[in-house]
Amino acid sequence: MGLLPAQSASSSLPRIGIIDFFGVRKASVERLKKALEVTEGSPLPRSKSEAEERMELVNGVVRARLEAVCCENGKAVLYVGVEERGAPAFNYREAPEGTAKLPEPVVDAYLDFFAKLQTAIRQGDLVEDLTRGHSIMANREAQAAQLKFLPLAAEHEGILREVLRTSADEVERAMAAYVIAYVPKKATVVNDLQYALQDPDDGVRNNAMRSLLGLTILSEKLPELGLKVSATWFVEHLNSVAWSDRNKAATALLTLTEKRDPALLGMLRERALDALIDMARWRHLSHALPGYILLGRVAGIEEARLQTAWSEGKHQPLTEEMIRDLTRKKK
Repeated sequence: MGLLPAQSASSSLPRIGIIDFFGVRKASVERLKKALEVTEGSPLPRSKSEAEERMELVNGVVRARLEAVCCENGKAVLYVGVEERGAPAFNYREAPEGTAKLPEPVVDAYLDFFAKLQTAIRQGDLVEDLTRGHSIMANREAQAAQLKFLPLAAEHEGILREVLRTSADEVERAMAAYVIAYVPKKATVVNDLQYALQDPDDGVRNNAMRSLLGLTILSEKLPELGLKVSATWFVEHLNSVAWSDRNKAATALLTLTEKRDPALLGMLRERALDALIDMARWRHLSHALPGYILLGRVAGIEEARLQTAWSEGKHQPLTEEMIRDLTRKKK
């Protein structure tokens, strides 16, 4: 759920259940809260951009990003991402300026799927299977719409790749980032999707990460396919000022770190430890879980202990124990 437009009346705006900051190390949290001008229990900010601009005036803040998502006891969860001067950051490419357009059948199929997806979201029917390298939802209507992508992606792979890399239209790039995962030979589009991870548009990056997550799962299931999905971009996305980047990247990294490869865990410790700490402390539990598991793997905690502490509601003391241990070693 995104923030509502500035002209909406405050009475119609969803109320906030949780506000969580991330990326704050040196900036004044009190000044950021004052600049935000909303508190837990109040409606969402009437203007996302104005709130971000106010927070960017706080000393040491380079960028700020608000993102409201659903739900905590029927209320919005408001994430406030902050990029401080000198902190690790994820940088985006300049927006492309090409004129490439998707074929009309691809656009029509995507819009049909998107409408079916919205219905599935309202029904809470979001189970999906990614083991084929692309999403197949359990919801029958959404699944039927997705299956139309298979022949379309096979027929139009070339233009999907061109649009994804060069189109000036971010909506078309976002559609291409989703549909391209349905090509028959997945290895041919890995580089295109990894390129799209630096797209300046949130929707393009979000769909690219969704698609790469499917390819990651398929690569683990069938290594003989030769799919090489680099973990580096996912690690770098953990330093993004956008919550959706961090959330999707952490989900992909749960799969990539299942075997606890020392090099990858070392990269997480070196490049994204502070980000994992922020995420593991998020108060909305389903959002905190990926960061908590990744932090535990970096800390060398056995999987069974992580799962037991979580299921018994004792994850917070374990989280703080892991943070103390890792920050002590970092020094």
